[in-house]
Amino acid sequence: MSRKAPAVEGATPFNRALVVEDDGLIAMTIEQALLDAGCAEVRLSASTVDAMDVLRAWHPDVVVLDVHLSDRDDGWAIAELLRELGPSRPQIIFSTGAPDAIPSHVAELGSVLEKPYQADALIALLRQPAKSGLLSRIKNALQ
Repeated sequence: MSRKAPAVEGATPFNRALVVEDDGLIAMTIEQALLDAGCAEVRLSASTVDAMDVLRAWHPDVVVLDVHLSDRDDGWAIAELLRELGPSRPQIIFSTGAPDAIPSHVAELGSVLEKPYQADALIALLRQPAKSGLLSRIKNALQ
């Protein structure tokens, strides 16, 4: 499923977003917040399999990822797939009620937003510079 909004120039650093969330109400709330913030296109996926299919054919700027999906209960499998894209990977926001359950090697791939949260907290996090992985942060510190 995909919804588009009129483009708002300069409003946001992300134009295409994938929301991976199995709770329909939460997914639609996130979708609307992204569209209201100026995101040009938002796609929704309710399962790991569907999200993987979308990511093979479409390249979002940001992925809002529920880490406890009903089909696999490990949404971080999607983050591990995104890691393979290297520097061109989208910004990842992990959405979870249990942030400590995310393995550290996966958590370093993005930012973590603990449920429940307000939509403005998500948008504020997305407007911050993307979090780089551990190796990138070490490399930058050594330069």
